[in-house]
Amino acid sequence: MSKQEGLIPIFYDRSEDKVYLQLSEFEQSLIFQSSLPQGVGSNDIGLDRGQLGETRLIEFERYGNKVLLKQLNTQYRAVSANVAEQASIDEAFADSVIAGLPVVAEDAGAVLVDYTDFLFSDIHGIAVRLERTKQGNYKVDTVRSGVYLPRTKAFPKNTELEALVTFAGSKPGTYVSQVSPEPESISVHLHHSFIELPDNEYQPRRFHPFSGFWKHSYMDYSVPIDQPMEQKLIPRHRLNKLDPSASSSPAVEPIVYYLDPGIPEPVMSALRDGALWWNDAFAAIGYENAFQVKILPADADPMDVRYNVIQWVHRATRGWSYGTSVVDPRTGEIIKGHVTLGSLRVRQDYLIALGLTSPFADGNTDTSKQQAMALARIRQLSAHEVGHTLGIAHNFAASETGRDSVMDYPHPKIQIVRGKVSLEGAYAVGMGRWDLHTIAYGYQDFVNAEAETAGLAQTIAAAYDSGMRYKSDPDSRSGRHPSADGHLWDNGADPIAEFERVAAVRHYGLARFGLDTIPEGTPLSDLEEFLAPLYFAHRYQADAVAKLIGGIDYQYEVKSERPIQGQTVVSPERQNRALQTLLSSLTPEFLALPNSVTQLIIPKVYGTSRNRESFAGRTGRMFDPLSAAEASAANTVGLLLHAERLNRLTWQRTLDDEHLSVVGVLNQLLDKTWKARASGTDGVSEGLAESINERVKLVVLHAVMDAIKADSLSPENRLAMMGALQQFTKWLARNDDTYVDKALLQLLDTYWQTGEWHGTFKPVSMPPGSPI
Repeated sequence: MSKQEGLIPIFYDRSEDKVYLQLSEFEQSLIFQSSLPQGVGSNDIGLDRGQLGETRLIEFERYGNKVLLKQLNTQYRAVSANVAEQASIDEAFADSVIAGLPVVAEDAGAVLVDYTDFLFSDIHGIAVRLERTKQGNYKVDTVRSGVYLPRTKAFPKNTELEALVTFAGSKPGTYVSQVSPEPESISVHLHHSFIELPDNEYQPRRFHPFSGFWKHSYMDYSVPIDQPMEQKLIPRHRLNKLDPSASSSPAVEPIVYYLDPGIPEPVMSALRDGALWWNDAFAAIGYENAFQVKILPADADPMDVRYNVIQWVHRATRGWSYGTSVVDPRTGEIIKGHVTLGSLRVRQDYLIALGLTSPFADGNTDTSKQQAMALARIRQLSAHEVGHTLGIAHNFAASETGRDSVMDYPHPKIQIVRGKVSLEGAYAVGMGRWDLHTIAYGYQDFVNAEAETAGLAQTIAAAYDSGMRYKSDPDSRSGRHPSADGHLWDNGADPIAEFERVAAVRHYGLARFGLDTIPEGTPLSDLEEFLAPLYFAHRYQADAVAKLIGGIDYQYEVKSERPIQGQTVVSPERQNRALQTLLSSLTPEFLALPNSVTQLIIPKVYGTSRNRESFAGRTGRMFDPLSAAEASAANTVGLLLHAERLNRLTWQRTLDDEHLSVVGVLNQLLDKTWKARASGTDGVSEGLAESINERVKLVVLHAVMDAIKADSLSPENRLAMMGALQQFTKWLARNDDTYVDKALLQLLDTYWQTGEWHGTFKPVSMPPGSPI
């Protein structure tokens, strides 16, 4: 066999393609990290190149002719000097043995174990992911798997092993068929890392809800009864000044991130620039060149835990970028940051810029401004994902106090300047105030524990007093949430004013959309994909406006010496304005597409096909403008009639009867759609307006019935909505002017008689928007 010395020595038998580990010390903890160096390439499946798996604290234990690889339970602990107390916790909560390794040789206290079967096992949960995404049933085929020697290496503080592992399956699904040359056989690479525990010089830092960091926690059963059992820390890299007392000092060891050498220019430079913004934040707390970005050496393995990396990851479809980390389960110390950037994201911003500007008039081919906007987004995206690997959470409220953070999801802020669309300043540049705050909280070095306690308290107080806002994922991910601030892909302090601004930019772009939007040689049918992000440009601002209805205003607060804000209800006046804004987006004037646009979008030319970025429709191969309006309206009405929002309205009305009522909202919605008479306007014929209005009416009635049937709707609201629907039924009986009206009246009569709704209409969905 060939041997590699290191933390855990490796033996490899080429004749049998087997890998062995030499173990001489048992019941000593190590960190075990699994990962996926080579993935599947489908955003829908979610098995990406470079994806980190679970980080485990493990021990090897000898049991006769085998060694068990045991994952320790780090969630429940007794941080105590009492050995018996520690043992009581260990014995109370289960550990997990994740592998049994046969002993094949023994000498002087050291054993050789066969690691091959475990290296070929599905440690990453690939078969489960494929089954969950309806891609078929797969299992490992060891005959078609093998040890990958180029990335099987041992070093003094870490040992790395890798294998090509083949999953055999049947009845493969659509996604896996799109990305695999032979979908019954999916071959990926799986990587195992054994890592020496960091020394005990790292000092954990406590978590605060307004720090901007993620929470790393465990339950400590040894704390006094008057103290909380959950011990909350922040995840962060180890960073210390050479001179903690100096106002400015180099770091003992800087944080270095390595760029994937396969990233093309000019994207490579943009990613480097954006990542390096963080060095400004470290400089603001007195570090000199503490955050660095370099190119990954040609012989380095990006999965090696010694390298923080920024990888450029390709998929068949546009999808998410993300930043993850290898974190010491004991302390929260980040050992390795790993950024995954989806390569198709830059093309989406370029597409948005083209749709807004239609630059290809009079033979023009210069799209440098549009490309510059896309690269500006890439810089921001690089900074954003690196921020996650520094331990920092999203802040979706930062855009409401002046683009305060790269940890928000930014919508391009497009302006109309002197009658033309301007892309200047579409994305912010550099660190925001919130980013400086988070780095100060997480990485400022203090001379002693007392100085740290006082310094952190001062940092939090200064952030509150500055007026910065902070809302992360639990309060922001959906338009149904009650938070009046903290929205994805939005801009500005006033969601209503920003909606009106976005709507004006959208109207401007649609009025000029056409042949000048696409370059020479582009099939006319491709206009549909250029149109989608422009037509639905208001979708995220609609989320923000909807959250004002039934919304509350609050911050992440703890009891302290500063005045407490608590929560306040959004004023009745503002909620009503938000309702009128959403209702305005349901009109034919808002939803209609100019005939000059629809006549150009021909069915897909031979050699092209519809894809997920295309509009859904009901007209076969022809672009369906009515279904485009339907999808937009369904999104808006669904936000408005979400059961939890309606329940909040009823509670708020008990505080002040000036607030909107559930019946009042429903009646206004019916008045604006069912009881309104559509008429033609400039650019929208009367026939088109009537057709759009008829479709929107069906969308509204569908949403009303869905709301009434929703399990989360309160019983009194269900009865109130049913009462309003009964009044609507009587109105429809007096105004059933069309065959559609008469058919719906029959469905409603059946519903009142049997309690069953037999309407089969289901609105089409918008093409994916997020991530932009």
